[in-house]
Amino acid sequence: QVQLVESGGGLVQAGGSLRLSCVASGRFLSIVAIGWYRQAPGKQRELVATIGSAGSTNYADSVKGRFTISRDNAKNTVYLQMNSLKPEDTAVYYCNAVVRVVAKSVDVWGQGTQVTVSS
Repeated sequence: QVQLVESGGGLVQAGGSLRLSCVASGRFLSIVAIGWYRQAPGKQRELVATIGSAGSTNYADSVKGRFTISRDNAKNTVYLQMNSLKPEDTAVYYCNAVVRVVAKSVDVWGQGTQVTVSS
């Protein structure tokens, strides 16, 4: 079984920064892709940023230039550095990974971490 555990959320003032971390653990061969999604109250879950096994990245337009995703393959960890935070960034942030197990790929979600940006 594969688990994702997020950390680093919290309350910050507009213009501030936070860094989220997500650690993957359990039985898997490799992480194909890993990233972050967020869900604000009353809204659908949306992509924030993803990073592939070779390091290719993809960002939502709303966070480009402010957020940076990175991964440490040796630690099975992905980070999301969030700068110049805005109140509209307030949401529960979820880590998501596509991991390869013996004969297939599996989609896994973390439990989420709350990010609140005050104006």
